[in-house]
Amino acid sequence: MMLIHKKIPSRLDIIPGFLTEFTQKLAPLGLSEEELFNVKLSVEEAVVNAIRHGNRQDPSLFVEVAAEAHNGCLTIKVVDQGEGFDFENVADPTHNHNLAKLSGRGVFLIRKLMDKVDYFDCGRGIKMIKFLKRHSIKRNDKDA
Repeated sequence: MMLIHKKIPSRLDIIPGFLTEFTQKLAPLGLSEEELFNVKLSVEEAVVNAIRHGNRQDPSLFVEVAAEAHNGCLTIKVVDQGEGFDFENVADPTHNHNLAKLSGRGVFLIRKLMDKVDYFDCGRGIKMIKFLKRHSIKRNDKDA
């Protein structure tokens, strides 16, 4: 089922409203608080990167966000209209020489918080997957 498909202008000020709408549409999935936080933070990082680095905050360019839940997976794609980037050579923010930098943690965070991350279209797009956990029914010890 398609949860959201939205084109947003490359303006950082609209991200909070977009994230509120986005997380409300995830409610039927029954994500835990932690899962919802991880997905929301990953989407925020991907959208900020798309606006700031991909589209260089050009408000005439758009970022497209699509989210779909299917077969136990939440798949989210974020695509910008920029030049792309070399996603295979992103600096590791945990190395000593990168610790004091004020940026450069978004890709790292997304990879840690989501279950699977792929880039496509020369780095203009990111596909993030979160496996949806089935909430197990508690059983009595004697039933086990």
